Formats: sequence, C-alpha cells, structure tokens
Amino acid sequence: MINRLIEKIQKTGAPICVGLDPMLSYVPDFLQKKAFDMHGETLEGAAEAIWQFNKTIIDSVYDLIPAVKPQVAMYEQFGPAGLVAYRRTVSYSKEKGLVVIGDVKRGDIGSTSAAYADAHLGKVKVGSRTYSAFDEDFATVNPYLGTDGIEPFLKVCREENKGIFVLVKTSNPSSGEFQDRLIDGKPLYEHVAQKVNEWGEGTGNGLYTAVGAVVGATYPEVGRKMRAAMPNAFLLVPGYGAQGATAGDLKDYFDRDGLGAIINSSRGIICAYRKDEYAKYGAANFGEASRAATLDMIADLKKVI
Repeated sequence: MINRLIEKIQKTGAPICVGLDPMLSYVPDFLQKKAFDMHGETLEGAAEAIWQFNKTIIDSVYDLIPAVKPQVAMYEQFGPAGLVAYRRTVSYSKEKGLVVIGDVKRGDIGSTSAAYADAHLGKVKVGSRTYSAFDEDFATVNPYLGTDGIEPFLKVCREENKGIFVLVKTSNPSSGEFQDRLIDGKPLYEHVAQKVNEWGEGTGNGLYTAVGAVVGATYPEVGRKMRAAMPNAFLLVPGYGAQGATAGDLKDYFDRDGLGAIINSSRGIICAYRKDEYAKYGAANFGEASRAATLDMIADLKKVI
C-alpha cells in the first residue's frame, strides 16, 4: 500500500491528504435541510447530511490529490447511522481512486487490538465467509501501550498489504505534556520514533516501510529531527492551515526527492467556502470552494518542495 500512496503522490504532484472531518455545523444549511426533509432531525438525518457533504467534496477534489483521511469520531458521534456514513465515505473514496487513511487512533492490547486491526484494515470471519468491515488502506495508531498494541496491526498489514501511522509528535498545543518529557536524556517522542523504525523492519518497499509516523507541522524543528531519525518512515503531517503551520514550516519533513511526507488539511479545505478568499463561491458551491483551496494548497507546497 505504501507503493500505491507514493504512486498517487507522484501522479498528482500533490503530497496532500484532505481530512474529511465534518462536524454537522460545517455542512451548509441547504444540505442539512435536504437531509432533514428525508429523515427528520434525527441521527440518521445528521449522518445523511455529512455523507452528502463528503460526497460533494470528494467529487470536487479526487483528481487533484492522492488521499483522504476521515476522522472516525466525527461519524461515531451520530451512532450507528454515523458509522454507516463513515463506511460509505471510505468506500466512495476508494471508488474514486483515493488512498484512505482511517484516522482512528486505536490503541489497546491482545484480542482487543486485533479486533481493531481487523475492523479497519483486515477481515472478520462470519461463519464460512469473511468480510472487510471498514477497509481503510492505512490507520492511525496510538503507541502508548507499546508493542503489545502495535503487533496485531503489523500482522494485518503484512497479510493485507496495508499500513499504519503511529502517533509520534502530534500537532496540538498540549502534546508536550507527555511527548516532550525527557527519558534517559531524550524526549519521549524520540523513543517512540526508535520503535517506529523497529516495528517497520521487514515491511514496505525497501525505501519506506508500512509503519509511518504522525509528526505535526506545528513543531517544524521536531519535524526536521524526526525526518532524520526515521529515514524509512513516511510522515503523516497534520497542522497545516487552520492549526497555524505554513508551507515554509514543511520543507524539512520531505526527503531530498520530495517524497517521504503527506500533508493533511481538514478545515482549510472542507470549510473553504466560509473563508473570505473563497466567499465568492457561496455555500451553494462549497465543493468548488474546496477545489480552489486544494489548488491553492498545491501551489503553496510547490514553493518549498
């Protein structure tokens, strides 16, 4: 799967991942009304609204980008109907040729970790048949429980040619409360980076492993260190745009050949119609606004890559 991600990045010339993280408040009123007319002001109505919102955005940008990253919590809040919308989003994205990174941040041990891995990347057996429940291409994973929590995902990645992105240094302001704590003279994130290298051994394509790392764009000095510390790990980089990071902060996340990282933007693209520079499109044409924002992001990144 890492090969396919790289091929898509090279084909599009856009190391960009669009975060499909739709709060209901992001969905234009006319789309909410249409969904509520069908299902009422119910969880099913909310799920229908976010699905239609996602579909329009996917249709507007799929030819420009290699990947999308739906955040499962945005769907789980609407219960079973929300998870149906999540599954539809994953399936439709793949139909349009996009690589799907399931932002699920799972982390547990034993059979629980194995169940998470099977649900999102693998298969589950029901009687004599097997099914792929959500079937993302990659999943984000929390390493806090150590190798016991990661190994079940690695097993599925080997079996299904999938991949994971391990949280190493996240983009949020309070990440340093734990991730920057010194252990044996080094910040915790450096110890996690070392484990990412170990977990990735024997996977991938020889250049990049199936075990990538989440490293936030809001800490560019850490990004520079992590690029050097994990030379064979692809980096998933949140924090561009709405969280404050700029293209200038991202140069050192990439290898010298311009590969090695994919930059996520969520609100900056899916809520572009609310921004002054794209206001001319209006809520009725929110998909066109998202496309324009994506093109602007591509141009912005080309200044530094």
